[in-house]
Amino acid sequence: MKCPVCLGPQTTEFMEDGERKYWCCGRCEARFMDPDNHLSSQDEHDHYLLHENNMEDLRYRTFLGKLANPLLRKLKPASSGLDYGCGPGPALAAMMREAGHNMELFDPYFHNDGQLLTQTYDFVTCSETAEHFYRPWEEFCRLNSLLKEGAWLAIMTCFQTDDDVFANWYYRRDPTHVVFYREATFVWLAKHFGWGCEFPIKDVALMRKTGVIPAIDLN
Repeated sequence: MKCPVCLGPQTTEFMEDGERKYWCCGRCEARFMDPDNHLSSQDEHDHYLLHENNMEDLRYRTFLGKLANPLLRKLKPASSGLDYGCGPGPALAAMMREAGHNMELFDPYFHNDGQLLTQTYDFVTCSETAEHFYRPWEEFCRLNSLLKEGAWLAIMTCFQTDDDVFANWYYRRDPTHVVFYREATFVWLAKHFGWGCEFPIKDVALMRKTGVIPAIDLN
């Protein structure tokens, strides 16, 4: 089975709990759920409706500030942005608008305007979304196409660090979480797409499109 993140062939069985099976990539170090265990689109949608992401919740806004604050320090005034995977309550986009930036919303279930994916932006945010990607390689190729040269891609997801606690890790137990990234995973993606890459705070990756794409063997 190829890795869905980097398409690497060096994957091994990682864990099985009787309900779901997980694999490990030897190249980008991602851990991922066996595709046979993915939810149906309807079940996935129904699960998202259980999330309580209130835009007025100060604790939730503080949580989103982990991504917003370091990104805001990078942006020019009135930059154009896209909140990719914004969900039904786009609090992050509201925070970026409050800071003076222009925001569009895209979500395959709740804000599915494909026309927005034909444009390019000064920055793209992807908060608590990348772990839901069923086909992450395709998603990261799309994200790259949305970035202007010099634009920022800001991702927040809970990084996987300790294999010993994976079985009982709360983040794994969400059935819609199908891919788990390490810093090394984002470093690999950055090298492939020609992005600068930094980790300003735990569980946040900021990557900048440089326009220089190195040659990396995908075999």
